[in-house]
Amino acid sequence: MEACGACDELNAGLGMAKALLRECRLTPPEIQQWIGRIEEVQRELVTLMGELATRVEDRERYLQAKPRQIRSEDVDRLTQWVHAIEAQGVRMEGWATPGASPVSAAFDVARTACRRAERRIASLGAEVADVNPQVLRYINRLSDLLWLLARKVEPSPDNAP
Repeated sequence: MEACGACDELNAGLGMAKALLRECRLTPPEIQQWIGRIEEVQRELVTLMGELATRVEDRERYLQAKPRQIRSEDVDRLTQWVHAIEAQGVRMEGWATPGASPVSAAFDVARTACRRAERRIASLGAEVADVNPQVLRYINRLSDLLWLLARKVEPSPDNAP
């Protein structure tokens, strides 16, 4: 329940960031692209929570229903998005103080919820050996993406308040 709760908080944080995204310095096409991507991640978080919520004794029956599961391809897609942001000059280096704008702060709050989810999922994996290893990879890569998104949407130094 701790892992699912943390993922639910993450999903809510993403919803807040998505709602605020229209008020940032990205172009309208970029905003629409990132809204679509965030919604894709939100749907995958629901899938992920379904995996985590399945009790060990119910796992075989759950898998017989052939539900959508988090796959390495999902992690690879997040990695592609990370690389695309980095290619625009936004890098994962240094330290950032959250709060440069409401939307960047929302992405930072989502990122910290993502890190909490990562810790809870790792603990669950240590207790229950059959957690899908792609779930932890996905959450880890998502936290990287959220850090970059927070930096990407911050006001440029020229437009800082």
